Amino acid sequence: MTKKITFLPVWLIALLALPLAAEQAPPPEAEHKPGERITLTVNDVEYAFRWCPPGTFIMGSPDNEANRQRDESQYRVGLSQGFWMLETEVTQAMWESVMENNPSQFKGVNLPVERVSWNDCQEFIAKLNAELKSGGRQSPGSTALEGYKFSLPTEAQWEYACRAGTTTAFHFGDTLTSQQANFGSLQTRDVGSYPANAWGLKNIHGNVWEWCLDFWGDYPSGAVTDPTGPDRGARRVLRGGSWSYVAEDCRSASRNHVFPAYRNGNIGLRLALVFE
Repeated sequence: MTKKITFLPVWLIALLALPLAAEQAPPPEAEHKPGERITLTVNDVEYAFRWCPPGTFIMGSPDNEANRQRDESQYRVGLSQGFWMLETEVTQAMWESVMENNPSQFKGVNLPVERVSWNDCQEFIAKLNAELKSGGRQSPGSTALEGYKFSLPTEAQWEYACRAGTTTAFHFGDTLTSQQANFGSLQTRDVGSYPANAWGLKNIHGNVWEWCLDFWGDYPSGAVTDPTGPDRGARRVLRGGSWSYVAEDCRSASRNHVFPAYRNGNIGLRLALVFE
């Protein structure tokens, strides 16, 4: 029986002979569990972070949520990459070890830093990233933070982390008590003083408003992946409520916005570590 021989074109032979291109390594997130904890030491001060996995959620509040505001219209958000969120607000010890100053109205190493502007936070973050590259120490044996940088969370990342899979007004449910968060009080409280959400994040309702990366503006009308807010604007977003505000301002969907140079004793920050 005669065998049929098929000759491949020269261009195809050459193509098959080429080495396969190396694929860009994805963020090392598949092995992490929601809420997984890792620590990082900068200038002898420990920072604890919790893992927030990639996923989708409905951002904003439903029409029937009590005390909702006009700028909380719901839309579907997809986050294609996971990120690490600081377990608590940035403390005065963290801030002072990097910035060599403490602008806070209420003093205490374990109290949240406040009276910091969005612009101040960018300077703090730039210095932290320089420290991370030169001398930050991770949990023993861990390489989980390779390829990550410090940032403020986007507004979508903040709400996603706050909710931790919940759809209620607060991650605790549809009501908030003074045993769960610091609101309607006389001053800030130590970070970590109140129960954490399902991903281990503490004091994300109340205590201090937390700066987000985004300009403030209306939400889009359709589904969006990895939203970063409007391209331009005059004000930056704040989230979470604070010690002097009422419970409704601490809701997961509640939004505030001020000029980026603004400072007062109600405003602090929480860091994210995002993949570069």
